[in-house]
Amino acid sequence: MNTRTIYLAGGCFWGMQRFFDQFEGVVSTEVGYANGPDAAPTYQQVCQNSGHAETLRVEYDPEVISLTKLLGYYFMVIDPLSVNRQGNDTGIQYRTGIYCDDPAQLGEIEAVCREQETQLGAKLAVERKPLENFFSAEEYHQKYLEKNPGGYCHIPQSMFGLKQQ
Repeated sequence: MNTRTIYLAGGCFWGMQRFFDQFEGVVSTEVGYANGPDAAPTYQQVCQNSGHAETLRVEYDPEVISLTKLLGYYFMVIDPLSVNRQGNDTGIQYRTGIYCDDPAQLGEIEAVCREQETQLGAKLAVERKPLENFFSAEEYHQKYLEKNPGGYCHIPQSMFGLKQQ
């Protein structure tokens, strides 16, 4: 299988992981901290404005699901005009961003974002840039909403059942 990876910051990473895990073609996901100045931060450091974004690493099979389709789903569950805030979560760690480690993805990312800006009639607050760094979050954060179904998430519960529709 020839997989690719994209990194999506969309507020709290618990909900982002639960949301993207439902789609065929998503091979694996991992929550972590991206594009901050320090190496290997802890959750406490991230919550104290370390500069990292709570980010979901998505490994996907482009033969099954395209990057454009993944980004379409991404825009379904974020407020792309909000700066450092998604739902009740506020702070730099909740900023939105699309990060890639493959420069070939940048054109497709920009095309999707331009389309979103046209539809919204406003400039997006979504960072689009190469991945600088990614550090896996602590184990208790991985698949958190599966382990804790009542956990808070800015993404409506109904969005976790799209695959069945």
